[in-house]
Amino acid sequence: MIETGVPSERSIRAWWSQSLTLTGRQLMVFLRDVPTLTQSLVMPALSMLMFKVVLGDAIGKATGQDSAYGTVPLVILVGAMFGSIASATRLNSERRTGLLSRLYVLPINRGADLTSRLVSDMVRILITTLVLLGAGHLIGFRFTQGFGPAVGLVVVALAYGAAFGIMTLALAVNASPGAPIVPYLALFSSLLMFFNSGFSPLSAYPLWLQPIVANQPMTPAIDLMRALAVGGPLTDNLIKVAIWTALLLAVFIYPALRGYRLAATAR
Repeated sequence: MIETGVPSERSIRAWWSQSLTLTGRQLMVFLRDVPTLTQSLVMPALSMLMFKVVLGDAIGKATGQDSAYGTVPLVILVGAMFGSIASATRLNSERRTGLLSRLYVLPINRGADLTSRLVSDMVRILITTLVLLGAGHLIGFRFTQGFGPAVGLVVVALAYGAAFGIMTLALAVNASPGAPIVPYLALFSSLLMFFNSGFSPLSAYPLWLQPIVANQPMTPAIDLMRALAVGGPLTDNLIKVAIWTALLLAVFIYPALRGYRLAATAR
């Protein structure tokens, strides 16, 4: 048998090396896609400034705390969500044009392309988070609890983004090509964005709505990120974030894997 030095497509080595190569492709596509880049970086930063200008004083008077500590975590999570929606849209488009099928028949590891999409999303969320934290510094956001909690805040954003990203990916590969997934996901994201503790204090919502707002995925993540930045209780919100993250991953990982395989092999 002739040794070619090329790893078997089912090997861990092939999965690792090919995932890195395809991750580079995903990141290059992201950087060259100006509308998506604008939606992921520029629009969240502008939204942060508008929230501060329009609602800053009102929220500050109601909570006794600088509104930046709610606005910055809120916008970071919104940036993660809308970036994932853009990634899901691109995946659905690549399925429609046949690119997924062409990748699937190549002699590469079956999990490499899907892994690359998840990893590139994590890199995108990390970059977006750091950029928005820099923008948040301009409106008064500060880390007062030290380096460890600051890293923890970024980890919370990554965990939330991973869970939401798996959900959007599962929907993208299981929806029919050209299905209007963007309007539905945008509507769902907008509801989360406007009904949480970052946009307005919990006490400002009607009593019947407060339990829903308090326990929807964004609110504990925002409150946890706020506590990591400026101090406050962590345990309850950490548990809620962990539960939501684990639940979304558990529910959507299998549909994402199965849907990707079916989408790639469809004719």
